[in-house]
Amino acid sequence: MDTANFLFVSADAALITDLAWQVHREDHAVKYYIESETDREIGDGFVPKTDDWRAEVDWADVIVFDDIWVGPDVGTGALAQELREEGHAVVGGTPNTDRLEADRGYAMEVLEAHGVNTVEHHVFREFEAGIRHVRENPAPYVIKPLGEVQNVKRLLYVGNEDDGSDVVDVLKAYEKAWGHRMKGFQLQRKVEGVEVAICGFFDGNEFVDRANFNFEHKKLFPGNIGPSTGEMGTSMFWAGRNRLFEETLGKIEGWLAEEGYVGSIDINCIVNETGIYPLEFTPRFGYPTIALQEESIESSTAEFFRDLAHGNAPEPAVHGGYQIAVRVVLPPFPFDDEETYDENSRNAAVVFESESREGSHASGASVTSSGVAPDGIHLEDTKRVDGQWRVAGESGMPIVVTGTGETMRAAREQAYDRLDDVVMPNMYYRDDIGERWVDGDGDRLQAWGYLGP
Repeated sequence: MDTANFLFVSADAALITDLAWQVHREDHAVKYYIESETDREIGDGFVPKTDDWRAEVDWADVIVFDDIWVGPDVGTGALAQELREEGHAVVGGTPNTDRLEADRGYAMEVLEAHGVNTVEHHVFREFEAGIRHVRENPAPYVIKPLGEVQNVKRLLYVGNEDDGSDVVDVLKAYEKAWGHRMKGFQLQRKVEGVEVAICGFFDGNEFVDRANFNFEHKKLFPGNIGPSTGEMGTSMFWAGRNRLFEETLGKIEGWLAEEGYVGSIDINCIVNETGIYPLEFTPRFGYPTIALQEESIESSTAEFFRDLAHGNAPEPAVHGGYQIAVRVVLPPFPFDDEETYDENSRNAAVVFESESREGSHASGASVTSSGVAPDGIHLEDTKRVDGQWRVAGESGMPIVVTGTGETMRAAREQAYDRLDDVVMPNMYYRDDIGERWVDGDGDRLQAWGYLGP
């Protein structure tokens, strides 16, 4: 494809650095804007920056928004819709698709209106009302905060007690500690089964033919133990429009076309032998999912997103096997503790023991201090200073390491071999990404008839 101009916009925290870096490495012009003052150094030395994204709108051939948030408020969907109405090619949502994530009750209403089965769920604005519901209807529930506070991922709580007593205790604790910020929450009946997210890329008219099926690992420690994080890693594969897709995203394809949505949209579900039960939407890129999707798109990433933004029915070539991504983090992740971060992580060097391999995308490959970009290494909160990769921002999530293979075992082996080359003091990560598939999730989905051709 001809060289194009890409404008990437982080209207809150910096999330889309790696995609901007990938497009830049494919020899396209890139400008990246970051609203969050504490995140503005992220990506320095890797991608060109701008201090005023609105001043670059007419320069851009493609504008990419990375999330639904504009500071503490939902709002990139409105910005994207406005820009599309002005004739710009935009990857981004609409006010209604933003609402799918910000208002979980609304999301369930949209699904039900289009014939998608949903789990029993109730939205509450007062803690006492939620506690009373659990006591009157004892069962295990999942607590999902609404609005801005839902970004504090450790507040998501999955109940274990049949009488709901642990959920009552957690709600009482949240009222004391978070009552001033948590303006509402959803109680969702807990369902047992395989957790799988169905992800599609929508070009404003229809879904791209290849769908993405991914398995999130949200807890901090191996074995799915510890506090919830945004995500510690992902395993995935690409496939056609199988039963999982058709009974979920496939049913809202017309609605998304009416909205004019453009970009990645993901619906996380619990699946068992009796049915598919949607839990929540991600109407934007997932993180670190997008890094793994980049790794597994074997054609031009820039061409894919240009065609997506222009409604040109892109047909990316994707890896035919399996892929995994492992998020590498530093203290105090997933908590906020400035003193701990300053002592252990701020500006820490990111070093690679083997820096002699060619990058996984040869076109215009950016380099580490020794001259090349290591295979399977993707940026999160990282900057480059005088050729040295360093930790940036304040979140303690510097890089993601990926691997691909014909089997999930092979993908795991490649990713963890690559991770052995990463040297950072105090770094930690989960060493079991992809094991759930190997240990039986894949067999169960196949036996229940969900995967198909």
